[in-house]
Amino acid sequence: MFFADLDGILNTEIKKAFLLGIRFDIKLAIISLFPLVLFTLIANYNFFKKKIYKKLANFYIVTIYIVLLLFFIFDFGYYDYLNIRLDASSLRFLSNFKISSQVLVESYPVYKGVFGLLLFGVVILVFSKYLLKTFTHQKTAIQKKVKAVYFIFIFLMMTFGIYNSITHYPLRWSEAFFSKNNTVNQAALNPVLYFFDSFAFRSEGVNIAEFKKYYPALAAHLQLPKDSISFEKKVTFKETHTTKPNVVYVMLESTGTATLSYYGNPLKSSPNIDSILRKSLRFSKFYVHKPGTAGSVFASITGLPDIDDIKTVSRNPLAIDQRIIFDQYQGYEKLYFIGGSANWANIRGVFQSNIKDLKIFEEGSYETENRADVWGIDDYDLFKEADKELSKLQKNNQPFVAYIQTATNHMPFTVPDKKENFYPILESNISEDILLKGGFRSLGQLNGMRYLDFNVKRFLERAQKSGYYDNTIFVFFGDHRGGMKKLPFLNDKEDELGIQVHHVPFFIHSPKYIAPATINKYAKLVDVFPTATSIAKINYTNYTLGRNLLDSTYTNTSAFVYIQNKGEKAVGVIKDGYYYEKTNSSKTVKLYHLETGIKKDFKEELPEKAQNLDSLLEGYYHSTKYLYFNNKKD
Repeated sequence: MFFADLDGILNTEIKKAFLLGIRFDIKLAIISLFPLVLFTLIANYNFFKKKIYKKLANFYIVTIYIVLLLFFIFDFGYYDYLNIRLDASSLRFLSNFKISSQVLVESYPVYKGVFGLLLFGVVILVFSKYLLKTFTHQKTAIQKKVKAVYFIFIFLMMTFGIYNSITHYPLRWSEAFFSKNNTVNQAALNPVLYFFDSFAFRSEGVNIAEFKKYYPALAAHLQLPKDSISFEKKVTFKETHTTKPNVVYVMLESTGTATLSYYGNPLKSSPNIDSILRKSLRFSKFYVHKPGTAGSVFASITGLPDIDDIKTVSRNPLAIDQRIIFDQYQGYEKLYFIGGSANWANIRGVFQSNIKDLKIFEEGSYETENRADVWGIDDYDLFKEADKELSKLQKNNQPFVAYIQTATNHMPFTVPDKKENFYPILESNISEDILLKGGFRSLGQLNGMRYLDFNVKRFLERAQKSGYYDNTIFVFFGDHRGGMKKLPFLNDKEDELGIQVHHVPFFIHSPKYIAPATINKYAKLVDVFPTATSIAKINYTNYTLGRNLLDSTYTNTSAFVYIQNKGEKAVGVIKDGYYYEKTNSSKTVKLYHLETGIKKDFKEELPEKAQNLDSLLEGYYHSTKYLYFNNKKD
């Protein structure tokens, strides 16, 4: 409370931050003492009889208290210096230990602090000895059955204290980022837990020299200033729509072009989406950056590709603070719908810390909750619950922007036996040979796609009945293609190269605002928000790597992908019918022509093309890294 400047902050937010802080502190306390507790339970009465055990206990308690106190002391100083809690990036100060230690000694009462620390250790030692002495003299015997109950109860209570949640996800650092005000979020964090949570990402900084070297190539491609480093691009409209259109973004789980009959799948897997596609603006060469849900959610929201080699950027507490387009929908009600918990992959932090006044709807917040599987309620109920909220806003003439994240078209593919006029295909009605023709690995995968197809249609029907269909721009995109078998009906070259899993549908359905057409530009996930927001004619400032695909001046387009299936991680760029790929560590490069029938490396035959694509690829890669840590809100 002394270091955090909470003047003018709502009491409700302060209270929430304080309660979260208590939960983090409980988790840390239990983790700290868990080894000693287990040792005590195992040693039983011998723990109080043998002096060596007592000495080990005293040493452990004094050590853990001093270590924790040091963490908090450094956290106070770090926050006082940078207004952020202690995290793994603080280790950079050790790179020049001499200077850092000198600054420390000259800025703080270090010697007095060391004396105080030693005094603190003595006090803890005396207290620890007192506790051990008290229980050593306790002679009351406890029956084995009673003792077993004590042991089990203690173990379960401490385990629950570490999990610290009654939801399907444990307490995570991302829950602290519930407020638009970063001061409140910082106050909720626990420095020890936060330090180790961020420790896995300590080496994920940007190489400034490489960034500056390749920035000009990307600047030319994205029409950015060449003489100075700036990603800011203001987009304004002379004329706007008389009535603000609603915008609804729908992420289609595990949906690639290969899973849709519209794009050539021989099975009738998506008749409803096929029909919607024909009435929509559709992008035939659209690619997601990383083949994973968390990576695609992060990229679509922030406008930055997920190129993290360790986990996903959404799990990196140092990179979630971004200036995004979603936050700039002035006068709009902002909503996020997910069938399960927003704690999944720390997505809550990405949404809530970056979007002011966002309302999150997740498990526990819906009127009707029939949990289908690990992902929460199924897509039918998710769309139904979303429609209830959007219908209320429509009745109040309140424009809205919503993000709906589907999940049923994902293992375990929990599809109902009947839902209105939807029936799953039974094993007795289809052969494995037919499934293989469509590339589906299982009947469950096919039924999952068919169920999503049914639910998308029903969602639009509900929107028509609720009255917001006509004035809404519906934006649909896949997050990645689910795992499939051979795809003889599609471009085999893409599948061979490992980029077909990135090739997903992207279509915008809004008969009032956009005419049906096919756009053959290369497009990428970070282009979704700039494109849809421009159709809605909402003024915004773009700080991201995405662009409006309908901008007539933006013709020289490309797609940027992160490849995971090569053993060694790699990045690639798709442009002008070519695919250029470079591994992250060994820097092995390949250049392929996507329109030829053979898998041949053209880098030796086309050195200039390879060099141009290499510069663009490096520009994308290093600029993404740069923006992770240099695109923070003011």
